[in-house]
Amino acid sequence: MNQFISCDWGTSSFRLRLIETETQSVVTEVVSQQGIAATYAEWKKSFADRLLFYESVLSSGIQVLSSRSGYPLSEVPIIISGMASSAIGMIELDYATLPVKTDGSGLLIHIVEPSTGFKHRMIIVSGVKSENDVMRGEETIIAGCDIKSDGEQLFILPGTHSKHIVVEKGFIKDLKTYLTGELFDLLATKSILANSVKNENSPAAIINSSFEQGVEDAVNGNLLNNIFRVRANRLLDKISPGENYHYLSGLLIGAELSDLLSKNYSAITLVTDEKFSTLYSNALRFLKIDKPIKHINASEALVKGQRAIYKLLL
Repeated sequence: MNQFISCDWGTSSFRLRLIETETQSVVTEVVSQQGIAATYAEWKKSFADRLLFYESVLSSGIQVLSSRSGYPLSEVPIIISGMASSAIGMIELDYATLPVKTDGSGLLIHIVEPSTGFKHRMIIVSGVKSENDVMRGEETIIAGCDIKSDGEQLFILPGTHSKHIVVEKGFIKDLKTYLTGELFDLLATKSILANSVKNENSPAAIINSSFEQGVEDAVNGNLLNNIFRVRANRLLDKISPGENYHYLSGLLIGAELSDLLSKNYSAITLVTDEKFSTLYSNALRFLKIDKPIKHINASEALVKGQRAIYKLLL
């Protein structure tokens, strides 16, 4: 098959892309807020067959893909990563247990064959677990990172639930999850700090200075006390809400990265988009973590990982 449909189905987002298998180029895509959580909530109200209900959501997205691309897609296979294999997904799958190979060959894969009502072969990729942590979706991204060195490396995937994934000799060895993005959103929008921060345009020098101060305070102080300092900064009129916004960002990213001060990885790779790549690079540089830092686009790595898994099944 010279094409496949890439599905990245997260908790709060839904993304379908039509991919040319050999070139890995994206023909077109559909992005919506029809994430797994929203889909699950709708299914619970519907009393419909669970798998059929989720297939109907996929069908709607595929129709848009077909219209935009001009291709008939009725039998094109779909590779699904993310929360589709979770307890609130279309079918719950167990986690593969670490260590697992970085090429995707050790992951748990569930295949749903085409049916009369849904003529796409679905390849659903499950997540992985360590003794005390889990992830779904990031394992597919790692499979697309084209890892060559055998040394112990760290892959950082920033986001709502930031992941630190340790890789060595072709295996994912360990992982840690940090609620960096979710905590930032909660603090900035729903806590007592909400009126103390504002995402506004500021000169780059002010943004960098506020962010770096947050990183420094995270490493040298108590995080819970530092978080309240965001509130005190405004009550005492020390800095503006815009500066506070970047200070809070630096606090949380600095707290996340402070673990690395005691580690000795051969290399660190940031797997993310440009915005987070810049933030995390700045924080690592400010912390004087003197390791080679590589950058990989997460969306591209996901497609490469799905293609690698698809190739293994051919």
